[in-house]
Amino acid sequence: QVQLVESGGGLVQPGGSLRLSCAASGSIFNLYVMGWYRQAPGKQRELVASFTKDGNTNYADSVKGRFTISRDNAKNTVYLQMNTLKPEDTDIYYCYAELSLERLPALRRGYWGQGTQVTVSS
Repeated sequence: QVQLVESGGGLVQPGGSLRLSCAASGSIFNLYVMGWYRQAPGKQRELVASFTKDGNTNYADSVKGRFTISRDNAKNTVYLQMNTLKPEDTDIYYCYAELSLERLPALRRGYWGQGTQVTVSS
């Protein structure tokens, strides 16, 4: 069984910063991609940022220059440093991991965290 445990959400004023963390645990064989998505009520879940095992990163245009994703492969943990936050960044943020398990090393599938609320408001 795989668990993605998120932390770091909360309430912040516009222009402020938050750092999200997500740790993956379980019998993981290969952790290909870790990243963050966000979703507002009634809207589709959208990619915020992702980080592959090879070190490639991808960002949504709306967060480029403000958010930075990083990854600690030894700890199976991904971080999202969010700076210069805007009210439109208010959403539930979900951690995502694409991985294979030790008992099925050839099978690659995605897993989601439970979500953490980020609210940007004065």
